[in-house]
Amino acid sequence: MRVLGIDPGLTRCGVGVVEGQLGRPLTLVDVNVVRTSASVPVPERLVTIERAVDAWIEEHRPDVVAIERVFARSDVSTVMGTAQASGIAMVVAARRGITVALHTPSEVKAAVSGSGRADKAQVGAMVTRILRLDAMPKPADAADALALAITHIWRGGAQQRLDAATAAGFGSTAPNRYAAAVAAHGRQGMSGRKQR
Repeated sequence: MRVLGIDPGLTRCGVGVVEGQLGRPLTLVDVNVVRTSASVPVPERLVTIERAVDAWIEEHRPDVVAIERVFARSDVSTVMGTAQASGIAMVVAARRGITVALHTPSEVKAAVSGSGRADKAQVGAMVTRILRLDAMPKPADAADALALAITHIWRGGAQQRLDAATAAGFGSTAPNRYAAAVAAHGRQGMSGRKQR
């Protein structure tokens, strides 16, 4: 599986591609940060991000695009820029028919470091170790993009296996039997009350 992780931001948008599968060593394909200047109007900055994400998808052909899920922060302007960049990335991926997965910051921290409260330095250190890199990717936006890709391979890979097993018929009969038993029990209970 090849995943393009995107840490959305209007000034710095981290992009990183990781390849691998659950239970096997992961490989760094490429990582960078798309930068836009605050002196440029927002629509033009979004066009820069759109073109960059499109170019990354064209060059690296990811199976999935994993994006940080935007959540409320104290700084409204930061949230707005993050949401705008996130929306652009989703549109670019959707236009090309690529699956988009959203992961919260705490999910990513927990996946790569074992703690949903890890700081950026801890996440960066774990990304460096997981991908067997000589140095930590900088700035933090780059490491965060790689962390998103790693998270999706680990969590998305597990989910894909569950989905494949369900589609093949494994594990699907127990819930159906349970539902049938509950329905039968409900009917018996109702008929028992009517007889009284």
